[in-house]
Amino acid sequence: MSAPKKKNFQIEAFKHRVVVDPKYAEKTWKILEHAIHEIYNHNASGLSFEELYRNAYNMVLHKFGEKLYSGLVSTMTAHLKEIAKHIESTQGGLFLEELNRIWAEHNKALQMIRDILMYMDRTFIPSTHKTPVHELGLNLWRDNIIHSSKIHKRLQDTLLELVQHERTGEVINRGLMRNVIQMLMDLGSSVYQEDFEKPFLDVSADFYRLESQQYIECCDCGDYLKKAEKRLIEEIERVSHYLDTKSEPKLTNVVEKEMIESHMHRLVQMENSGLVNMIVNDKYEDLGRMYNLFRRVSTGLALIRDVMTSHIREIGKQLVTDPEKLKDPVDFVQRLLDEKDKHDKIISSAFNNDKTFQNALNSSFEFFINLNPRSPEFISLFVDDKLRKGLKGVTEEDVEIILDKVMMLFRYLQEKDVFEKYYKQHLAKRLLSGKTVSDDAERSLIVKLKTECGYQFTSKLEGMFTDMKTSQDTMQGFHAAAGADLAEGPSLTVQVLTTGSWPTQSVNTCNLPSEILGVCDRFKTYYLGTHTGRRLSWQTNMGTADLKATFGKGQKHELNVSTYQMCILMLFNKADRMSYKEIEQATEIPASDLKRCLQSLACVKGKNVLRKEPMSKDIAEDDAFYFNDKFSSKFYKVKIGTVVAQKESEPEKQETRQRVEEDRKPQIEAAIVRIMKSRRVLDHNNIVAEVTKQLQSRFLPNPVVIKKRIESLIEREFLERDKTDRKLYRYLA
Repeated sequence: MSAPKKKNFQIEAFKHRVVVDPKYAEKTWKILEHAIHEIYNHNASGLSFEELYRNAYNMVLHKFGEKLYSGLVSTMTAHLKEIAKHIESTQGGLFLEELNRIWAEHNKALQMIRDILMYMDRTFIPSTHKTPVHELGLNLWRDNIIHSSKIHKRLQDTLLELVQHERTGEVINRGLMRNVIQMLMDLGSSVYQEDFEKPFLDVSADFYRLESQQYIECCDCGDYLKKAEKRLIEEIERVSHYLDTKSEPKLTNVVEKEMIESHMHRLVQMENSGLVNMIVNDKYEDLGRMYNLFRRVSTGLALIRDVMTSHIREIGKQLVTDPEKLKDPVDFVQRLLDEKDKHDKIISSAFNNDKTFQNALNSSFEFFINLNPRSPEFISLFVDDKLRKGLKGVTEEDVEIILDKVMMLFRYLQEKDVFEKYYKQHLAKRLLSGKTVSDDAERSLIVKLKTECGYQFTSKLEGMFTDMKTSQDTMQGFHAAAGADLAEGPSLTVQVLTTGSWPTQSVNTCNLPSEILGVCDRFKTYYLGTHTGRRLSWQTNMGTADLKATFGKGQKHELNVSTYQMCILMLFNKADRMSYKEIEQATEIPASDLKRCLQSLACVKGKNVLRKEPMSKDIAEDDAFYFNDKFSSKFYKVKIGTVVAQKESEPEKQETRQRVEEDRKPQIEAAIVRIMKSRRVLDHNNIVAEVTKQLQSRFLPNPVVIKKRIESLIEREFLERDKTDRKLYRYLA
């Protein structure tokens, strides 16, 4: 059985022909034309928009769309030409107001005409690719009004003139300006740009070029920057009031170019008011203004940074090369910290914490701190001063701040191992003399050093604290074991120091008084009896003693002295007079130490428990010394320090440097072996580069020293030269 056939249906137009009056189009257009004239003449209230819409609809429906469209164009054009003549004849300041009023009326009329011709706008115009009614009205306004030969230039000049008046402080009608410029924007971006924006930017450039030249001749840097900032703000406000927002970057670029970029070198270098002057006098507001203005220019911040860097390096160089300022190490380091604080505040307050400026500051400090070869020693002396007495009564937070500042300077040092040497010496003296203000502060600094440089850097420093604690336990055990036997003799406190952890020197033990020698031997017997495989050697140059002394008229004092000074004073229990030679022979104290001790005992006013003949500041080998019966002091306890230079003497410096160089050798060799183990074969230059990279956190190795260490490793058969290329080295497994 077959399926039924599918039928297709189609709707067709009426077959009978619609007869149209031959004059229909002309009559209908006349009605519409009259309506357009009435709309333009403000008589629209008497019109029937429904009837007009139907007429326009029928014209399009009956294929008279072309006649309707062309009639609209010619009618509007004719009307706008009349309007143009009226605007041209407007006098003076009424020109813009009249233009704005007629523009508003034109827009209103255009809306009504568009409503009447809506059917044409939706059907005929898209199908024939013609311009829509509203856009057509704008284009005709542009061509017949704005681009009219007599209006175009006048409009442009009037707008630019008003902007000029406002820039010179006059008040203008911003609302009118906004409406007229909005009209240009409504006519299309090209109209706004070509007829207003381009000439406006050109005139602005000329204005600011001239004004900036006048300002630069009569203002200092700070005042000039204030004026430039004010102008920039004014132009940004101008955009928000009556210009296209897209004009803002173009306009601000003009101001930046003419007022900042063209004069920035001169501004920065201005004598008595430029960048350096602002930095020296802490002018944070002016510096912040300069930063914010110069950052708008591509090379502005680089210029500020370069000038600031040069200035910091120059003042830093003056500081580290001035012999007067190097006399007091603590003051020298404090000056460094003050300079760092000053520039840190400038960067945070004025330069928006800019990382590039912070990096430039760090680079500058690293540069000039390392110009002074004694910076590691001076920083250690500063720490020593603070941890001895400078932190008394200071809160924990403030202590941390000071220690963090010290660490900041420490990071700048290229020879961190030199700092370690001095720090170890100073720490040892503080611990052994009990002069440290705070154990917590001492340990906090060691933790910071450990974090910065690793365990190896601080292992010996931590060992020193361990020894101090162990020594306390040892002394408790000794006193418990000896008991009553120690009651009659002098009391003894011993710190047992591990060789290697402490900066001890192999000095000959001086001759201790017999009273002391007995208790020392007793301690030695106790210690060696409780510890196997140990050896004790007395470091008499590092100890202290408290002596009870009776002077003339029975006046009694307790003298706090060094072990060497004790040995000297005890001699005067058996003699009233002793020559230098006799003291030297009896004590066997090294000559340099002996002279310093005698100087402090006989030549320091208020501490002179001995008399010297002849009386002078220096100690000579033919001097004689007497017990000073007439010594008096308002204090019962009298501390007699050893006359010692705060800084090292030249021989001591050389000795320290030599020890540092010796300590570096195994570190350099270890680095070379590590590198060659992983690389197997490497040329000389690359070995030097790799070793420097590995060790720069502690010190900068000298390439000559690296070469010598390579030669030493070749001799000991860790490395060998390549047989085919003598510049290559090969690791021997």
